[in-house]
Amino acid sequence: MTTTAPLSPAARAAALDRMAAEELDVLVIGAGVTGAGAALDAVTRGLKVGLVDARDFAAGTSSRSTKLFHGGLRYLEQLNFHLVFEALKERSLVLNRLAPHLAKPVSFLYPLQRPVWDRAYAGLGIGVYDLMGAGRGVPHHLRHLGRRKTLEAFPSANRQTLRGSIEFYEGQVDDARHTMMIARTAALYGAAVANSARVIGFLREADRVAGVRVRDLESGRELEIRAKQTVNATGVWIAELQELVGGRAPFTVRASKGVHLVVPRNRINARSGLITRTEKSLLFIVPWGAHWILGTTDTDWQLDRAHPAASQADIDYILGHANALLADPLTRDDVVGVYAGLRPLLAGESDSTSTLSREHAVASPVRGLTMVAGGKYTTYRVMAADAVDAVVRELPQLVPASCTEDVPLIGAEGYHGLWNARTLLAEQTGLRLGQVEHLLNRYGSLIPELLELISAQPDLAVPLAGAEEYLRVEAVYAASHEGALHLDDLLARRTRISIETWDRGLAAAPEVAALVAPVLGWSEADVSREVEHYRLRVAAERESQHQPDDLSADAARLGAPDVRLAHS
Repeated sequence: MTTTAPLSPAARAAALDRMAAEELDVLVIGAGVTGAGAALDAVTRGLKVGLVDARDFAAGTSSRSTKLFHGGLRYLEQLNFHLVFEALKERSLVLNRLAPHLAKPVSFLYPLQRPVWDRAYAGLGIGVYDLMGAGRGVPHHLRHLGRRKTLEAFPSANRQTLRGSIEFYEGQVDDARHTMMIARTAALYGAAVANSARVIGFLREADRVAGVRVRDLESGRELEIRAKQTVNATGVWIAELQELVGGRAPFTVRASKGVHLVVPRNRINARSGLITRTEKSLLFIVPWGAHWILGTTDTDWQLDRAHPAASQADIDYILGHANALLADPLTRDDVVGVYAGLRPLLAGESDSTSTLSREHAVASPVRGLTMVAGGKYTTYRVMAADAVDAVVRELPQLVPASCTEDVPLIGAEGYHGLWNARTLLAEQTGLRLGQVEHLLNRYGSLIPELLELISAQPDLAVPLAGAEEYLRVEAVYAASHEGALHLDDLLARRTRISIETWDRGLAAAPEVAALVAPVLGWSEADVSREVEHYRLRVAAERESQHQPDDLSADAARLGAPDVRLAHS
């Protein structure tokens, strides 16, 4: 079944060999959503493309979002209609055409605390928002709800503070899976794709960049990758890469920390999510399977960018704002998981990160090198196309325009038919209907590949101990087909066990490590080292979340070394 372009260990090694052996048209550095999107955009224009990342697909910002494809409701307040309309179009594309297996509509309430004023003010804004997105992938039925209907939709609401609401829809996605699927789709079209490949220098020819030097963090091998054009899509690390080139970057990227909490679904009784304003940002209460995601913060971050830490102050801030809307307050004991990510914001004149631009910029500081930064997850495809447009202008050949509007991600084609046949699939496979639905919404029409693994090894249909929502086959498939190289990749990004289980995945870790050991060629010592590394990561994160401020939280989180650096 090679036509689905599995990101296997062998495929990764072959991709590195290929990048070292031939000159590429475009090399993209950074396999977050923008970089993966740029690789897919370039390869579907017929270019020879490479994609490398120092850590894992979506290891940074792109695995730590609010998990929404949303149109940017608050940009209406800034009268930024272009950005809102662009985001709504992209939301529609993902939900309807590009990734219907991964992205779904989700209902939200915008609570009204001063019914007359709020209903007029917010209702107008959300009404405009709804009309701009009408027929674009989510149910078009904005509804004004009175107090009684609001409490029916959100029984856990504080009856003293919520006097009514407006119901509307957004799109939801597992960001890390979506980003990995973009990279895998790029590989399907012919891109050479490799994670754990750190850029350690740039190749120069006279006054232009001619490629990079890369260290394979798995083997220690160093190689040169020559490319006519190189794209720096490393987000909050963009300045670090620029330092390797030399010279000054044409724009500055600031890191804004966004923290999210995960709590069990039964702690909030509601059929819709909730979005409201705080004095600094927006508060989201987002349904997420058997959980809720609560967030977010928006604070400047100038410490370790690889592993931003959530402090006690961050957690208290989110709980405080959420509890103002809830009848039964949440406590620290209700928090199952915590994650922190860094938004790459284009620096403006204001000191407050929440007012910095969410729009993106593309620039070429040196011949042969293009930088892309800023933007938001929802508009990744537009950012990617703009970056490749800039690259194409410097290439000698005639290159077609971007066509990614019409390139569904791997697993999308045939998804709806399989979803309609899900009861039959359950009968044929012996899996429970809920398990088939779970697999379809994570793998789409790739589900036969997992069923083939189960057929060869029936015990892979058993749920993971300590993380029963996931089947054992998903761990094996993540290593054999989805590019996972370490336990951290498996528990934090290919699955979300690290934020969805009370023990942060510690119980599942030994079983998962044993399952993937044959695929990844791990010895017993490797298995032990991976489990211990993961245990140290969890301990460091827990410790950081009890610290009062960013400085002490960062110091605590740094107590666990990055598994890739320690491995190499």
